[in-house]
Amino acid sequence: MANNTKKKVKLSIKKGDRVLVIAGADKGVEGEVLEVFPVKQRAIVDQVNIVKKHNKPTQDNPGGINELPAPVHVSNLMLIDPKTGEPTRVGRKKVDGKLVRYSKKSGEIIR
Repeated sequence: MANNTKKKVKLSIKKGDRVLVIAGADKGVEGEVLEVFPVKQRAIVDQVNIVKKHNKPTQDNPGGINELPAPVHVSNLMLIDPKTGEPTRVGRKKVDGKLVRYSKKSGEIIR
């Protein structure tokens, strides 16, 4: 039997980051990360991978067709360097005993 428990992986992208989509239908689009799902290795990016969701009417909600962003795999996203504004790879290094993210392009510490 296959074990269905997935391991939570450390991702290079966090909520609030500016990212560039490097693959897929929305290739070349920049956006802000709204939510991250580490177990599934996916992230929801503002105005990227927009899908139509049909909602049934209820007493509170009139229903209808709503457009909302769907999750994108993190391998299709690249962090925008805060210093240069260009896409960059992300590394990790210890600074004052804490593990921090840094831009491989400029060497700048990210947040």
